[in-house]
Amino acid sequence: MDFFDQLQFITTSIRAKRLHSFLTGLGIAVGIAAVILLTSMGEGLQRFVLAEFTQFGTNLIAINPGKVTTMGTSLGVIGSERLLTLEDADALRGLPGIEAAVPMIQGNAEVKAGNRTRRITLYGVGPEMDRAFRMRVQSGRFLPPDDARTARAFVVLGHKVRQELFPDRNPLGERVQIGNQPARVIGVMESKGQILGFDMDDTLYLPAVRALDLFNRDGLMEIDILYREGAEASEVVAAIKRLLLARHGQEDFTITTQQQMLDVLGSVLGMLTVAVGALGGISLLVGSVGIFTVMTIAVRERTGEIGLLRAIGATKAQILLFFLFEGTLLSALGGAAGLGAGFVCATLIHFFVPLLPVHTPWTFIVLAELVALAIGILASILPARQAARLNPLEALRSE
Repeated sequence: MDFFDQLQFITTSIRAKRLHSFLTGLGIAVGIAAVILLTSMGEGLQRFVLAEFTQFGTNLIAINPGKVTTMGTSLGVIGSERLLTLEDADALRGLPGIEAAVPMIQGNAEVKAGNRTRRITLYGVGPEMDRAFRMRVQSGRFLPPDDARTARAFVVLGHKVRQELFPDRNPLGERVQIGNQPARVIGVMESKGQILGFDMDDTLYLPAVRALDLFNRDGLMEIDILYREGAEASEVVAAIKRLLLARHGQEDFTITTQQQMLDVLGSVLGMLTVAVGALGGISLLVGSVGIFTVMTIAVRERTGEIGLLRAIGATKAQILLFFLFEGTLLSALGGAAGLGAGFVCATLIHFFVPLLPVHTPWTFIVLAELVALAIGILASILPARQAARLNPLEALRSE
């Protein structure tokens, strides 16, 4: 028998038992569809979060008070013996390779403009914040480069805050009341949207020294460093550490590069993608058991047919290949159907829920089909060997 005769023999056998073939392929199809759908959602989430996280660039370094760290992220001022100060930020700004040093304080306060009042998130920052974090001013300007300790009472509004507090007039030059402090609006930021759950439009920026006074704080929550493109992050970190050690007398601070945060985030999200893919793999295990069962039953039902094939000259190797190819073909067809179903489901989910990121790399598709083929081969090996070992005379006698 040549290859085409063998293929016709196998396909005829599959068509003869359509229900068995359908149910066998269905198990693999469900498993592959589940793997494609879950891994697409996991990969989409990973890409979405990393894209959101890198909107501010990758040449950033965060300095937090306190030495206690976990997973590359500072726990804050716990255990700190000396807080980060505006003077620290000024000193860091003078280091080689550093383009900006942004002091940071965050809090919530009531903001009043005329007869409108809102409680919003405030950021006390330095005048370089917009450049360091790739943010743009829509109208007016960002905070001026005043002395950090005597900065004037100016504020810059987020896009949404401007619409809420000044819906019908230009806010530039208008006065607002932030807690117990009056301030003048000098700028409005372009819409930035939400980043990792934080609405960057529903906020207000004011000088860090004003925020320290407003929130009655003695030190900064963070200093963010923007270093020059092409500079070695390790060298910049070493320079920062030397300077702060000289100023503080001990290492009571935590330095975290943007790449460290991305590595940790990427590893966590990668594990999530693998985990959800493994859940779909359970269905593939069930499908492999189905193929093994169906092929074992097929050998028993077709014992006489096997004896006849051996009687007319079919070799053991050919019998082995018949059943091995049959199981592999069933698995391949089921895998292809599962790929289509998984891709369609992922597309529909993204269509009806646009906020849910879904991404299906071609590598996942190829790998899923290869897994289906491997499952078909492995699940068919024992039944195929059983068929090849049948004694021709005994097989014919069973007919």
